[in-house]
Amino acid sequence: MSAVLVVGSANADLVVPVDRRPAGGETVLGGDTVLSPGGKGANTAVAAGRLGADVALLGAVGDDPYGRLLRESLAGAGVGTQHLRTVDRPTGIAYITLTPDGENSILVSPGANSAVQPADLTDDALDGVRVLVTSLEVPLSTVERAVLRAREKGVPALLNLSPAAELSADMLAAVDVLLVNEHEAGYLLGASDADPRELLGLGPRSAVVTRGAAGAVVVEADKSTTVESPRVEAVDTTGAGDAFAGALAASLADGAGLVEAAERAVRVAAVSVTRHGAQPSYPTAGELE
Repeated sequence: MSAVLVVGSANADLVVPVDRRPAGGETVLGGDTVLSPGGKGANTAVAAGRLGADVALLGAVGDDPYGRLLRESLAGAGVGTQHLRTVDRPTGIAYITLTPDGENSILVSPGANSAVQPADLTDDALDGVRVLVTSLEVPLSTVERAVLRAREKGVPALLNLSPAAELSADMLAAVDVLLVNEHEAGYLLGASDADPRELLGLGPRSAVVTRGAAGAVVVEADKSTTVESPRVEAVDTTGAGDAFAGALAASLADGAGLVEAAERAVRVAAVSVTRHGAQPSYPTAGELE
C-alpha cells in the first residue's frame, strides 16, 4: 500500500552536453556522456520519495544494467517497486542533448515502457492510494485505464500530459488535476495564447500550467491563482517538470490544497534546475527548508 501511486515510465538518461543542437544531416561534437536514472514515471516517484512521501511506481524495466540502475535509484529514494515488472525488452532510454543555457532536447526509446499494460492496474495496486499520478511515456490505453480505475475507486487522479497527446473526453472528465506546461496547454486548446481557464472546459476538475522560471498558474472552478517561482540560475532543466509533478502529488497526498501544493512544487522544481541530471537533482524535504 502506498499513499502515492505513480503509473509511468522508467528510462536511463544518456545526456550529452553540446554547444548547439545539430541541424538535419549535420554532425556536432559533444562532451562526455553522463548516465543517470530517469523517465517521467520514475522521476516523479523519486521526487515524491525524496520529500518523504509513501510512494510506489507501477511500470516496467528490462533485465539489463539500465534496469538495475533504475531499481537502485528508486530504492535509494524510498520508492516501492512491488509493481515494477522486469520484462523481456530493453529498458527505456532517453537520449538528451543539453546546451549551455540549461535547455534540453530529448529523444525517447520506450523499450520496456511499452510493455506496461492496462491489466497491470489491478485492484490491489490502488488499495490505500490517496493520489494516482500518471504521464504519457507508457501506452495511452494503460494511462486511460489507470485514470478511470482511480475514478471508480474514489482516488484523485493527477495527469501530467507529457508528451502531449489527444485524449478521450471520458478520460479528461475523470482527471482531478490536469498538469501541463505552456506548450501542452497550447496543444490542447489549439492556441499558444489561450486562457488557461479554458482547460476546465475540456473536463478536468482543476488544472496546473507550469511556466518554467515564471512559476505556475493554478486553475480551479472558482478562481485562477499565479504561483511565483524563486529566482535561480538554471544549469540543467532535465526532469524539472517531473520534479514538480512528484512534489505536487506528495503534497496533495498529505492533504494540502492545490495552490499550497503548487507553491511547494515550484520550489522543488526551482532547486532541481540548479543541479545536473534528473533524479540526482531532486531535493529532500530537509534541503527544501
